[in-house]
Amino acid sequence: MQESQKNWFKNWFDTPFYHILYKDRDYAEAQLFIDNITNYLNLPDDARVLDLACGRGRHSVYLNQLGFNVLGADLSANSIDFAKKFENENLHFVVKDMREPFVEKFDAIFNFFTSFGYFENENDNLIALTAIKNSLSEYGFAVLDFMNVHKVLENLMQNEVKEVDGIVFTIKRWSENNFIFKNISFEYNNENYEFTEKVKALTLANFEEMMEQAGIFLLDTFGDYKLHKFNEKESDRLIMIFK
Repeated sequence: MQESQKNWFKNWFDTPFYHILYKDRDYAEAQLFIDNITNYLNLPDDARVLDLACGRGRHSVYLNQLGFNVLGADLSANSIDFAKKFENENLHFVVKDMREPFVEKFDAIFNFFTSFGYFENENDNLIALTAIKNSLSEYGFAVLDFMNVHKVLENLMQNEVKEVDGIVFTIKRWSENNFIFKNISFEYNNENYEFTEKVKALTLANFEEMMEQAGIFLLDTFGDYKLHKFNEKESDRLIMIFK
Protein backbone atom coordinates (compact mmCIF):
# COMPACT_ATOMS: atom_id res chain seq x y z
CA MET A 1 0.00 0.00 0.00
CA GLN A 2 1.30 3.44 -0.91
CA GLU A 3 2.20 5.83 1.91
CA SER A 4 -0.41 8.33 0.65
CA GLN A 5 -3.15 5.71 0.95
CA LYS A 6 -1.92 4.37 4.27
CA ASN A 7 -1.76 7.80 5.90
CA TRP A 8 -4.49 9.50 3.86
CA PHE A 9 -5.24 11.95 6.69
CA LYS A 10 -1.80 13.57 6.34
CA ASN A 11 -2.68 14.72 2.81
CA TRP A 12 -6.44 15.36 2.86
CA PHE A 13 -6.57 17.33 6.13
CA ASP A 14 -3.76 19.56 4.89
CA THR A 15 -5.67 20.72 1.80
CA PRO A 16 -7.95 23.79 1.65
CA PHE A 17 -10.63 21.58 0.05
CA TYR A 18 -11.17 19.63 3.27
CA HIS A 19 -12.14 22.85 5.05
CA ILE A 20 -14.35 23.96 2.14
CA LEU A 21 -16.28 20.68 2.09
CA TYR A 22 -16.93 20.71 5.84
CA LYS A 23 -17.42 24.45 6.33
CA ASP A 24 -21.15 24.08 7.08
CA ARG A 25 -20.69 21.91 10.17
CA ASP A 26 -23.02 22.87 13.00
CA TYR A 27 -20.78 24.89 15.31
CA ALA A 28 -23.69 25.96 17.52
CA GLU A 29 -24.28 22.28 18.23
CA ALA A 30 -20.55 21.84 18.84
CA GLN A 31 -20.52 24.70 21.37
CA LEU A 32 -23.57 23.25 23.11
CA PHE A 33 -21.68 19.96 23.43
CA ILE A 34 -18.58 21.71 24.80
CA ASP A 35 -20.76 23.61 27.32
CA ASN A 36 -22.45 20.40 28.41
CA ILE A 37 -19.32 18.29 28.68
CA THR A 38 -17.25 20.90 30.55
CA ASN A 39 -20.13 21.39 33.00
CA TYR A 40 -20.42 17.62 33.44
CA LEU A 41 -16.69 17.30 34.15
CA ASN A 42 -16.85 20.26 36.57
CA LEU A 43 -13.40 21.42 35.55
CA PRO A 44 -11.64 24.08 37.63
CA ASP A 45 -11.76 27.56 36.07
CA ASP A 46 -8.09 27.56 35.07
CA ALA A 47 -7.98 23.90 33.97
CA ARG A 48 -5.25 22.88 31.54
CA VAL A 49 -7.09 21.47 28.50
CA LEU A 50 -5.83 19.64 25.41
CA ASP A 51 -7.90 19.74 22.21
CA LEU A 52 -6.44 16.73 20.40
CA ALA A 53 -6.84 16.69 16.59
CA CYS A 54 -7.98 20.31 16.84
CA GLY A 55 -7.98 21.10 13.11
CA ARG A 56 -8.02 24.87 12.61
CA GLY A 57 -8.69 25.45 16.28
CA ARG A 58 -12.27 26.66 16.37
CA HIS A 59 -13.16 24.52 19.38
CA SER A 60 -9.87 25.34 21.11
CA VAL A 61 -10.77 29.02 20.78
CA TYR A 62 -14.20 28.41 22.33
CA LEU A 63 -12.70 26.39 25.20
CA ASN A 64 -10.31 29.27 25.81
CA GLN A 65 -13.23 31.73 25.82
CA LEU A 66 -14.78 29.62 28.60
CA GLY A 67 -11.70 30.45 30.67
CA PHE A 68 -9.55 27.37 30.22
CA ASN A 69 -5.82 27.25 29.50
CA VAL A 70 -5.88 25.44 26.15
CA LEU A 71 -3.40 23.66 23.92
CA GLY A 72 -4.64 22.63 20.47
CA ALA A 73 -2.72 19.85 18.71
CA ASP A 74 -3.09 18.50 15.21
CA LEU A 75 -1.04 16.57 12.66
CA SER A 76 -1.86 19.07 9.90
CA ALA A 77 0.82 21.78 9.74
CA ASN A 78 -1.42 23.93 7.52
CA SER A 79 -4.27 23.79 10.03
CA ILE A 80 -1.96 24.67 12.91
CA ASP A 81 -0.50 27.59 10.92
CA PHE A 82 -4.05 28.87 10.46
CA ALA A 83 -4.93 28.33 14.14
CA LYS A 84 -1.84 30.14 15.44
CA LYS A 85 -3.36 33.52 14.59
CA PHE A 86 -5.79 32.94 17.49
CA GLU A 87 -3.03 32.34 20.04
CA ASN A 88 -2.89 34.27 23.27
CA GLU A 89 -1.34 33.87 26.71
CA ASN A 90 -3.66 30.93 27.52
CA LEU A 91 -4.17 29.46 24.05
CA HIS A 92 -1.44 27.77 22.01
CA PHE A 93 -1.21 25.36 19.08
CA VAL A 94 1.32 22.68 18.13
CA VAL A 95 1.79 20.11 15.37
CA LYS A 96 1.59 16.71 17.05
CA ASP A 97 0.79 13.07 16.26
CA MET A 98 -1.83 11.74 18.69
CA ARG A 99 0.18 8.54 19.08
CA GLU A 100 2.84 10.52 20.98
CA PRO A 101 2.14 11.39 24.63
CA PHE A 102 2.77 14.89 25.94
CA VAL A 103 5.35 15.64 28.59
CA GLU A 104 2.98 18.00 30.38
CA LYS A 105 -0.22 16.69 31.97
CA PHE A 106 -3.76 17.91 31.33
CA ASP A 107 -6.89 18.20 33.46
CA ALA A 108 -8.99 17.33 30.42
CA ILE A 109 -8.24 15.95 26.96
CA PHE A 110 -10.91 16.29 24.27
CA ASN A 111 -10.95 14.37 21.00
CA PHE A 112 -13.99 15.74 19.17
CA PHE A 113 -16.08 14.71 16.15
CA THR A 114 -14.70 11.30 15.09
CA SER A 115 -11.05 12.37 14.99
CA PHE A 116 -9.92 8.84 15.82
CA GLY A 117 -9.57 5.47 14.11
CA TYR A 118 -7.68 6.71 11.03
CA PHE A 119 -4.70 4.42 11.34
CA GLU A 120 -4.10 1.45 9.08
CA ASN A 121 -2.43 -0.53 11.84
CA GLU A 122 -4.93 -1.67 14.49
CA ASN A 123 -2.33 -1.34 17.23
CA ASP A 124 -1.92 2.40 16.51
CA ASN A 125 -5.40 3.01 17.94
CA LEU A 126 -4.31 1.37 21.18
CA ILE A 127 -1.09 3.42 21.14
CA ALA A 128 -3.12 6.62 20.69
CA LEU A 129 -5.46 5.75 23.56
CA THR A 130 -2.48 4.94 25.79
CA ALA A 131 -0.86 8.28 24.86
CA ILE A 132 -4.07 10.09 25.88
CA LYS A 133 -4.14 8.27 29.21
CA ASN A 134 -0.46 9.04 29.85
CA SER A 135 -1.03 12.75 29.12
CA LEU A 136 -3.69 13.14 31.83
CA SER A 137 -3.03 14.60 35.24
CA GLU A 138 -3.80 12.51 38.31
CA TYR A 139 -7.36 13.87 38.46
CA GLY A 140 -7.79 14.44 34.73
CA PHE A 141 -10.49 13.11 32.40
CA ALA A 142 -10.49 12.33 28.69
CA VAL A 143 -13.47 12.66 26.34
CA LEU A 144 -13.51 10.77 23.05
CA ASP A 145 -16.41 11.63 20.74
CA PHE A 146 -16.84 8.99 18.03
CA MET A 147 -19.56 7.98 15.61
CA ASN A 148 -22.05 5.30 16.63
CA VAL A 149 -20.90 2.73 14.09
CA HIS A 150 -24.08 0.66 14.35
CA LYS A 151 -26.31 3.57 13.32
CA VAL A 152 -23.87 4.85 10.68
CA LEU A 153 -23.75 1.47 8.93
CA GLU A 154 -27.55 1.15 9.08
CA ASN A 155 -28.00 4.56 7.43
CA LEU A 156 -24.98 4.82 5.15
CA MET A 157 -25.74 7.24 2.30
CA GLN A 158 -23.85 5.57 -0.54
CA ASN A 159 -23.97 8.42 -3.07
CA GLU A 160 -24.14 12.16 -2.55
CA VAL A 161 -23.40 15.27 -4.61
CA LYS A 162 -22.68 18.46 -2.69
CA GLU A 163 -21.81 21.91 -4.04
CA VAL A 164 -19.84 24.25 -1.78
CA ASP A 165 -18.25 27.53 -2.92
CA GLY A 166 -18.80 26.56 -6.55
CA ILE A 167 -17.01 23.21 -6.18
CA VAL A 168 -19.12 20.12 -6.90
CA PHE A 169 -18.06 17.26 -4.61
CA THR A 170 -19.11 13.73 -5.61
CA ILE A 171 -19.15 11.55 -2.51
CA LYS A 172 -19.35 7.77 -2.32
CA ARG A 173 -19.50 5.80 0.93
CA TRP A 174 -19.09 2.11 1.66
CA SER A 175 -17.85 -0.28 4.35
CA GLU A 176 -15.19 -2.92 3.84
CA ASN A 177 -12.82 -4.92 6.08
CA ASN A 178 -14.22 -3.24 9.21
CA PHE A 179 -13.49 0.25 7.87
CA ILE A 180 -15.93 2.92 6.67
CA PHE A 181 -14.78 4.67 3.50
CA LYS A 182 -15.76 8.00 1.98
CA ASN A 183 -14.42 8.77 -1.49
CA ILE A 184 -14.50 12.45 -2.44
CA SER A 185 -13.86 13.55 -6.02
CA PHE A 186 -14.14 16.99 -7.61
CA GLU A 187 -12.73 19.32 -10.25
CA TYR A 188 -11.08 22.65 -9.46
CA ASN A 189 -9.35 24.99 -11.94
CA ASN A 190 -9.53 22.27 -14.63
CA GLU A 191 -7.75 19.76 -12.40
CA ASN A 192 -9.31 16.59 -11.04
CA TYR A 193 -8.87 15.72 -7.37
CA GLU A 194 -9.72 12.58 -5.44
CA PHE A 195 -9.36 11.74 -1.75
CA THR A 196 -10.61 8.79 0.29
CA GLU A 197 -11.33 9.03 4.00
CA LYS A 198 -11.03 5.78 5.90
CA VAL A 199 -12.11 5.31 9.52
CA LYS A 200 -12.07 2.12 11.57
CA ALA A 201 -15.59 0.93 12.40
CA LEU A 202 -14.90 0.84 16.15
CA THR A 203 -17.77 -0.19 18.40
CA LEU A 204 -18.12 0.41 22.12
CA ALA A 205 -17.00 -3.20 22.66
CA ASN A 206 -13.85 -2.52 20.59
CA PHE A 207 -13.06 0.56 22.67
CA GLU A 208 -13.70 -1.32 25.91
CA GLU A 209 -11.27 -4.04 24.86
CA MET A 210 -8.55 -1.50 23.98
CA MET A 211 -9.14 0.44 27.18
CA GLU A 212 -8.75 -2.70 29.24
CA GLN A 213 -5.43 -3.38 27.52
CA ALA A 214 -4.30 0.19 28.20
CA GLY A 215 -5.36 0.18 31.84
CA ILE A 216 -7.97 2.84 31.16
CA PHE A 217 -11.12 3.21 33.26
CA LEU A 218 -14.25 3.95 31.21
CA LEU A 219 -16.41 6.08 33.48
CA ASP A 220 -19.45 6.93 31.37
CA THR A 221 -20.91 6.84 27.85
CA PHE A 222 -23.30 9.25 26.15
CA GLY A 223 -25.14 9.03 22.85
CA ASP A 224 -25.51 12.66 21.77
CA TYR A 225 -24.30 16.19 22.46
CA LYS A 226 -27.05 16.76 25.03
CA LEU A 227 -25.49 13.89 27.02
CA HIS A 228 -28.34 11.41 26.82
CA LYS A 229 -27.31 7.86 27.61
CA PHE A 230 -25.77 5.80 24.81
CA ASN A 231 -28.08 3.43 22.95
CA GLU A 232 -26.51 1.21 20.30
CA LYS A 233 -29.50 1.35 17.95
CA GLU A 234 -30.67 4.93 18.39
CA SER A 235 -27.76 7.17 19.41
CA ASP A 236 -26.08 9.44 16.87
CA ARG A 237 -22.75 9.48 18.71
CA LEU A 238 -20.60 7.36 20.99
CA ILE A 239 -19.11 9.70 23.61
CA MET A 240 -16.80 8.10 26.16
CA ILE A 241 -15.47 9.61 29.38
CA PHE A 242 -12.41 7.85 30.74
CA LYS A 243 -9.24 8.19 32.76
